Amino acid sequence: MENPVILKKYANRRLYDTEQSAYVTLSQVAQLIKDGREVAILDAKTKEDVTAFILTQIILEEAKQDHTLLPVALLHLIIRHGDNLLGEFFEKYLQQVFENFIAHKQAVDGQFQQWLELGQQMTATAQKGLGGISPFAPFFDPFGSSKKKED
Repeated sequence: MENPVILKKYANRRLYDTEQSAYVTLSQVAQLIKDGREVAILDAKTKEDVTAFILTQIILEEAKQDHTLLPVALLHLIIRHGDNLLGEFFEKYLQQVFENFIAHKQAVDGQFQQWLELGQQMTATAQKGLGGISPFAPFFDPFGSSKKKED
């Protein structure tokens, strides 16, 4: 992690941001992460790293608002087969899946942006090429006054 924001978790469940010298809420920690910052959360008394626990708590709090995080059938499987299986799955596969999805999404978004820019360039080029030409001029000049001026 490059320059993570160090937070201290106190026994009263309060989180202290050592960078801002202020207490922060779980939603403020979530906003830090959404803004692209990394966080490291240490128990103030034991100095134990509790980052995973607090981040899981943030995810669960956000899921509580939507009333769902994972399908019920998957939750049953997780409970039935224990947390070792879940830990292995998260470590080996889920992180890779998310990283690949984000990379793919960024590539598709970039390609779409290039197509939009190409379309705008083609439109500008076409307008320059057709600058003096008006396909409707003969209809609006029924007596050919534009031709008389040329003679």
